[in-house]
Amino acid sequence: MSLTGLALVMLLAWLPGVSMADIYMHEGRDGVPMFTDQRDMGPDYTFVRRYGRPTARHSCQGLTRSMLDQRAADQMGWVMHYARHHQVDQELIRAIITVESCFDRFAVSRVGAQGLMQLMPGTAREVGVDNSFDPRQNIRGGVTYFARMLDRFDGDLTLALAAYNAGPGAVERHGGVPPFRETQGYIERVFNEYRLLGGRP
Repeated sequence: MSLTGLALVMLLAWLPGVSMADIYMHEGRDGVPMFTDQRDMGPDYTFVRRYGRPTARHSCQGLTRSMLDQRAADQMGWVMHYARHHQVDQELIRAIITVESCFDRFAVSRVGAQGLMQLMPGTAREVGVDNSFDPRQNIRGGVTYFARMLDRFDGDLTLALAAYNAGPGAVERHGGVPPFRETQGYIERVFNEYRLLGGRP
């Protein structure tokens, strides 16, 4: 294992436990460590204990706009591809990812949502995502799920975002946006980011 890989393992192993996730590491032929949350990826993957990643909110700390734009640029190919496939505005998806994770592919929330679009493990399975830390899979799964929420709530962006954050059941039980401060703030942040990117909520 390279010194870089060893340092990453040690860092991941000792991060404070704000959320729980089993992470496995494999060092590729080029020496670049690859991480996954999947248990059965083969004998070459090393378990890097159960550890707490920063929440998505913490993933944004210290980022300038130019740094965030660079992170986004690395993933916009997949965003454009899957947004076009599901006929969703790519800038809306970009806004969602910005609010969810600041384009941190390894972000894990306190409740266990993972990756760029912060998929819960059950949601990831529902949309066929095997590795939530793989950007392509995560974006595909997240856009697929958000498109389903749009269909479920007749194209209403506000309700679709509420469902993406709090679950469709909560939206249906409350007959609209649930009275959760986190969900209401989430919708506002996504729309603010969407406007900044030129969208019209």
